[in-house]
Amino acid sequence: MKRLLVLLLLLASTTAHAEEVLRVYGWKDYIDPQVLEDFRAQTGISVDYQGFTTSDELLEALAAGTDYDLVMPSHFMLEQLIAEGRLAPLDTSRLRHYSSLDPWLLSTLAGIPAANRHVVPYLWGSIGLVVDPQLAQAHYSGLLPSSWSLLFDPQQAAQLSGCGLGLLDAAEETGSLLLNYRGRRLAASSDRQITRQLQGLEQVAPLLHSLDNWAFVDELIAGRLCLAMAWSGHALRAMEGNPKLLYQIPDEGAAITIDTLAIPTHAAHPDLAYRLIDFLIDPPVAIRNASATRFYAPLPSDSPSMQAFVAAHPAQVLSAEQRRRSYLLEGLPPRRKQVLDSAWDRIKAARH
Repeated sequence: MKRLLVLLLLLASTTAHAEEVLRVYGWKDYIDPQVLEDFRAQTGISVDYQGFTTSDELLEALAAGTDYDLVMPSHFMLEQLIAEGRLAPLDTSRLRHYSSLDPWLLSTLAGIPAANRHVVPYLWGSIGLVVDPQLAQAHYSGLLPSSWSLLFDPQQAAQLSGCGLGLLDAAEETGSLLLNYRGRRLAASSDRQITRQLQGLEQVAPLLHSLDNWAFVDELIAGRLCLAMAWSGHALRAMEGNPKLLYQIPDEGAAITIDTLAIPTHAAHPDLAYRLIDFLIDPPVAIRNASATRFYAPLPSDSPSMQAFVAAHPAQVLSAEQRRRSYLLEGLPPRRKQVLDSAWDRIKAARH
């Protein structure tokens, strides 16, 4: 009997310990590992962090009911995820540091139906061009413009194909920037317009050296790309490894993306997820994650912590002028996204 009691106690202890593991699905390398270690040290909760590199991977995981406790959807995914009931409503009164978040980010998210009732901002950034000016100019006839035409115009892209072109494997981001460059809006375009506009990229696809969301950073560092579309944080990673590179907001503007923290509807440990969310939006921790990822912290620009951050990392924050030339990446309803994804599949097929 005594031996049986000891075994039962051990089993209970093991079960309790297993329940203190929080499963997180976020963008690859999108958090400072030491932050997660500090969270475990303070709370006793271990974090199993798994990374994705495309938004479709997260959509598929949530549609399949994969048992994550906390996820990081980008803002343009929220309308679909909320409409499909994939995300649980958030009780922001349980978040002590909610008042520290940037009101501009919260008001921006408020433009998405019910977004602020389901998510909080985590990190944000822009999508622009990374250029090796010297290498690109050597392959380009005329003065190198600060324009998306270098990537989206087949004739100009052909000139730079010899020094390496990179495009993100991201249908919403690329489609939106392409239409914006042509004076249109992705969200306001018809199915036929989206299909026709993206057909032009089928001529660019065979010229690409890189079509991915991660390996292109190493390609930029190694000098195998002279021009690439990039998220701002990844651009800065590349610039640290290759000082010849510059990150540009083209004359036609750039897209802004906001990545968020959300609890899936069927999360096994929502209470633990609340604790991690509050930990991550604590200003000192938010600054640490921004420093580690090279993206922008979700804090007011006039707060002392952000002012100190900007002084230490001037290239990591959009200037007021750059913000004026940027726009919030649009989301699409599921049916329209299917049209975009089909057009994107044809672009990827044209590369081979």
